[in-house]
Amino acid sequence: MQFTALAFLVFEKSIEDYHQWDDVDTTIQNPYPEKSIEYYLYLKNWIDTVQWHLEDIIRDPRIEPVKALEIKRRIDKSNQDRTDLVELIDSYFFEKYRNIRPSEAATLNTESPAWAIDRLSILALKIFHMQKEVERRDDNETGKKAYQDKLNILLEQRKDLSLAIDRLLEDIESGKKYMKVYKQMKMYNDPDLNPVLYGKK
Repeated sequence: MQFTALAFLVFEKSIEDYHQWDDVDTTIQNPYPEKSIEYYLYLKNWIDTVQWHLEDIIRDPRIEPVKALEIKRRIDKSNQDRTDLVELIDSYFFEKYRNIRPSEAATLNTESPAWAIDRLSILALKIFHMQKEVERRDDNETGKKAYQDKLNILLEQRKDLSLAIDRLLEDIESGKKYMKVYKQMKMYNDPDLNPVLYGKK
């Protein structure tokens, strides 16, 4: 099985599990062995899924300002958790391919495997929710076709992105490409780097 096929199955499992409750405060129950790649992929998508719904909630025009700030802080933390997990998944690939000797002509990809997988996780959410919109418009053929067209584009993106990720992994494994793991260094979350935070020390 290609890596992206496995990843997408895990993403779909995470999304399905979340929507049994459809509540941003639901406790995650990761079904995969701890520290396995499936465990990290499930956790990654669960974070994305909860954040997807937090982003919906905060856009409610009737939301109380205090509640909005609370949600914004949760989204900020979620973004940092997401970044940390992407870096962890990249470390998995870096370790997996650490003994591969790149060829002299090997090139560095503009995007690391895990950041591309991050996009695939978000795409799984888009596909799930667009499918729901298609089903919601069963009584309106014009509306249903418009959303089915959008869904078809998302499905095509899934195919193209999956192919690109799998090819990147194959190229790294064969030495045609090499990878590096960079820390994102999100300065606004660091009390030593954000002047608003370190100014209050």
